[in-house]
Amino acid sequence: MKTASKLGTLYLVPNTLGDDARSAQLPHVMPIETMRCASQLTHWIVEDAKTARALLKSMDSLAPLTCSIQEMQMTEWRGAARNAKYGDKIKPEALLEPLLRGIDIGLMSEAGVPGVADPGAELVWAAHRLGACVKPLIGPSSLLLALMASGLNGQRFAFQGYLPQDGGERTACLKQLESQSRKLQQTQLWIETPYRNAAMMASCLQALAPQTYLCLALDLSLPTEEIRSMALADWKKLFASEAASAALQNRPCVFLLLAH
Repeated sequence: MKTASKLGTLYLVPNTLGDDARSAQLPHVMPIETMRCASQLTHWIVEDAKTARALLKSMDSLAPLTCSIQEMQMTEWRGAARNAKYGDKIKPEALLEPLLRGIDIGLMSEAGVPGVADPGAELVWAAHRLGACVKPLIGPSSLLLALMASGLNGQRFAFQGYLPQDGGERTACLKQLESQSRKLQQTQLWIETPYRNAAMMASCLQALAPQTYLCLALDLSLPTEEIRSMALADWKKLFASEAASAALQNRPCVFLLLAH
């Protein structure tokens, strides 16, 4: 077995949390050392090639790329199950083959940090099995930003990913999370597809107790960022008008609750 010193390194490269004006965002959300490190990589595994190219193009003016984007080797990976759905049966180990030749690889998700709410974890685990070095680079994480700004329990928390889409199942899941939060004094975090935000909020207003704290963290790190934490009773007053629900739609959001 090769030693880690002879293998390439898998770099976990953060992405911005929004698509617009990446060049303007980067100095505020990405350390220059992260960009300099990313700019030297020629081999990439990405969730979405279009998004990855857009980020690298924006980085180029701050940390010049070592080669053109066209010369880079870039492969898309959305997780084993999802890739197989589209007829791609390539295994993580095959994607990491350049590491065996001493070539460094960058792993990038569509937004935020790789491996967190992201299929990249499978590739990171495969790199560990190979004995390769895994290097996480500093950048924006919507989950940590939301937790920091929520005022809820940052000592004990759990991320639940996406909740069920079915209305009844979603309501039952929210009640279960509320019960668990109350029992453990644990903040519960989850995300939703932006166009379903209003439906998620309606379920929260229906399922959760008036005294439960709920935080909505919208458009994190963007100029339109909005973060608000209130008890459910206060959220119900705010959402008495349809305009409040409309304001949630199509905006990336992290939901957090803490029950008492």
